Amino acid sequence: MAHVELSLSDVFAPPAGSTEQESDNFGQWSGMVSRAAEPCLLIDAGTTVVAISSSGCALLCLGAPEDVIGLPLLEGGLRLVDFTASPSELTEQETDKIPPLLALHSGRLARGLLRVQGPGSDAGRTVDAISTPVLTDGVVAGSLTFLSAV
Repeated sequence: MAHVELSLSDVFAPPAGSTEQESDNFGQWSGMVSRAAEPCLLIDAGTTVVAISSSGCALLCLGAPEDVIGLPLLEGGLRLVDFTASPSELTEQETDKIPPLLALHSGRLARGLLRVQGPGSDAGRTVDAISTPVLTDGVVAGSLTFLSAV
């Protein structure tokens, strides 16, 4: 089981020449996720992938981060299947309950298992996902998800 602890103690000052968007909470997470060694993902309120780590792309069978960033999470090549012996793609009703979307819509922490199927793969892999909403000015601006292989 993955255990994640985060601690931010310094106040981040925006770099010279940066915009306000880059220096808000959501912008800071975007930069951290992009550079992270751990598998993680950041989506905005419209479910568009804003940042994803290279290891997150590998775990979710998505190729390179630049191929996914800017696309809706479920339309960027992510193929989620059920846990049956003969896996079939999840319905829209079922995908609404995956942790990144559940945290986004509920404004609360969400955790669950995903079965991800890569291109040409018939078995799929199981991924543990822990998601938290990311706030900007007290409003949910997106969700941050940490992933680990099971």
